[in-house]
Amino acid sequence: MVVKKRRKRRDNKKKKRVTVSFFKDERFKFILGVLILIISAYLLVAFISFLFYGAADQSKLDLKWSELVFNSDVKVQNKAGKTGAYLAETIINKGFGIASFLFVYLMILVGIKTLGRKVSHLKKSFWLSLISIAWFSVTLGFLFMKNDAGTYTYLGGQYGFIIGIWLSSLIGKTGTILLLFLTALIVLTVSFENTLPFIKKLVRKKQPENQDMPVVDEEGLEENPEGDLIFEESISKVIEEDDIVKAIFDPDEEQAEEETIVKEEDNSTEVEIPEAMEVSKPDGNGPELTVEEGVEEEEAEQDITQMEDYDPTLELSNYKLPPVELLLDHHSGNAEVSNEELISNKNKIVETLRHYKIEITKIRATIGPTITLYEIVPAPGIRIAKIKNLEDDIALSLAALGIRIIAPIPGRGTIGIEVPNQNPEVVSMKSIISSRKFQESTGELPMVVGKTISNETYMFDLVKMPHILVAGATGQGKSVGLNVMIASLIYKKHPAQIKFIFVDPKKVELSIYSSIENHFLAKLPGEDDSIITDIQKVKNTLNSVNVEMDLRYELLKRAHARNIKEYNKKFISRRLNPEKGHRYLPYIVVIIDEFADLIMTAGKEIELPIARIAQLARAVGIHMIIATQRPSTNIITGVIKANFPARIAFKVASMIDSRTILDTPGANQLIGKGDMLIASGSNITRVQCAFIDTPEVEEMCNYVAGQQGYPQPFLLPEYVSEDDEPIDADLNSLDELFEEAARLVVLNQMGSTSMIQRKLSIGYNRAGRIMDQLEAAGVVGPSEGSKARQVQIQDEYSLEQLLNSLN
Repeated sequence: MVVKKRRKRRDNKKKKRVTVSFFKDERFKFILGVLILIISAYLLVAFISFLFYGAADQSKLDLKWSELVFNSDVKVQNKAGKTGAYLAETIINKGFGIASFLFVYLMILVGIKTLGRKVSHLKKSFWLSLISIAWFSVTLGFLFMKNDAGTYTYLGGQYGFIIGIWLSSLIGKTGTILLLFLTALIVLTVSFENTLPFIKKLVRKKQPENQDMPVVDEEGLEENPEGDLIFEESISKVIEEDDIVKAIFDPDEEQAEEETIVKEEDNSTEVEIPEAMEVSKPDGNGPELTVEEGVEEEEAEQDITQMEDYDPTLELSNYKLPPVELLLDHHSGNAEVSNEELISNKNKIVETLRHYKIEITKIRATIGPTITLYEIVPAPGIRIAKIKNLEDDIALSLAALGIRIIAPIPGRGTIGIEVPNQNPEVVSMKSIISSRKFQESTGELPMVVGKTISNETYMFDLVKMPHILVAGATGQGKSVGLNVMIASLIYKKHPAQIKFIFVDPKKVELSIYSSIENHFLAKLPGEDDSIITDIQKVKNTLNSVNVEMDLRYELLKRAHARNIKEYNKKFISRRLNPEKGHRYLPYIVVIIDEFADLIMTAGKEIELPIARIAQLARAVGIHMIIATQRPSTNIITGVIKANFPARIAFKVASMIDSRTILDTPGANQLIGKGDMLIASGSNITRVQCAFIDTPEVEEMCNYVAGQQGYPQPFLLPEYVSEDDEPIDADLNSLDELFEEAARLVVLNQMGSTSMIQRKLSIGYNRAGRIMDQLEAAGVVGPSEGSKARQVQIQDEYSLEQLLNSLN
């Protein structure tokens, strides 16, 4: 008996599973969706025909349902037949009037949703349509209580007619009109965000005497005279549970969906008040105005208030930022992730986990430009490490290029599985430059680099970073990423506000920006090229930046300012005297490509000035972006990592390289082509880098170069290195081994002190003195760090002539 009961229970469970699986089947949903759309089309035809032929069919529709349907002698003119005429009569005349057309609209939305298509704001449309049906029915029933002769259709329907008569008798016609107007105003204000600002503008137009008065709303937010507040919305393309039509299973789906919607509504809208609206209050404890000696403070304050603020952009007042139209749209038409792909990946993930006896209670998909994030909630008692170890098995089942498991996702309480999309989308530079988030940004140095997994524009302020270390293997998008960062600053800042220093050992990556040297570039005095490619010039430039940093700190000290923002604010308000050395300080961004080549060539001579800039230069507006394709420990040393908290990692070859750049694995599992991880503090964000092609950069540079620029680039302070100092070598008292050393150097075509020391069997000090004498005589060139000196004389005949002239 016990066995039979168990079998019955199993059979009942199987039947329930079959029933549930049938209703979850995609074929059932497809058939149901098509059926709903066909019924909607049938009702639409019936309703429209009823408007034209309702009067002619009136006598037939008064018959009983059985007589109307089963009597073949009864004919109607409605294009939907007797059934359509009866339904139209029942829903329109005996129901809600012509507002019943909104029922057809609702059925169409439900049918499209059932087919698995994306319907935005479905719940909002549903409730708004129901409220509109009731409002229009009552309004039309009140306005058209008496039908015209020959008109059969009741515009408000029977319900609207009855409620309209009841309201008229209850509160009168005037009260009914006011009530209907009030309800319409409330619905519009709640449903549409632009209704309230539009009404406020109309009210202000009627009161011109108060236009200059700031308006403060109930929450205490001050608005400008136009009444505009800037809202920053994060637009995300997130596939929620009901968007996939239960394809991604969730037992507590409705409850989880409501919680998710509430959380997203709470966090989706932020209010930003521009800096122009902030009222700066004088600080009694802060530094006072600096005035000339012998002038009283009151007179100085009056002079300051009478003078206009200094405009750093006045010299290039006609300069215009590059237009967005210069950029191209690289979107591809077939880059969307289909519902079938989501369901297939979901089933494969669930099946793979069940093979290893890992049950999950919930799974959710978030679609990004190139990857889709599947968030799973494991059943109680499942160890996270067990899922983490199945990374390769899941990648095998999905046949993906490479997946990345985040266990757990910080702050979410879920485990993330990132799966590459079959048809990745190209994020164009035009889309992120024209985004509202970038256009309305108020940061000092806003940089926009791409889009996150949720299709949100990823932007940061370089001032808060304040230096960035970029690493990745060859061909994974480093140079494109640098161009994106440079372009975002050029699209946002005036040439007077920012200057670039480009270091390009490859000589071809950043040379495209040479045409804008009089607008945005900085260089050493007397140099011809603004793009620095020579190793010796790189050392001099970095040391010159150190000198500029020290000079700026001295100016900040004298101005009693803590950072460049406070200093420039005082200078613009004419609280600092230019005759005492004060000047407007633009931001300086040093961008170094192929950092590994510099370290291999110059070593400490490059690393030390870079480390000093990274440690101290933040407060004076000097920032660095360093890129390398070799993220090894001998290139990215501890000193560099300690002073570059913000790091960007493109795809690297091994987990060791990923740990070197990010201190965690993950960069080795990226899919390339601009896929990157951005680490800022303890947070790591996966971003698809935007794509900007070389012709787009050329168009942008040509547009800037075609405008008026400064007479010359921004000049850095002069720096004289120890190698450039004159050699204290007396050619009248040459070393005994001078001629032999000269022949040795010319014969081997290598000016090396260690070679002279080794070949001539002498000490290092004597070999160094001989090398100084060879440099003074013109046999070898100046020192180049750890590299051998260049030999100036190519053959022995020329050497003999030089030696004879010295004798």
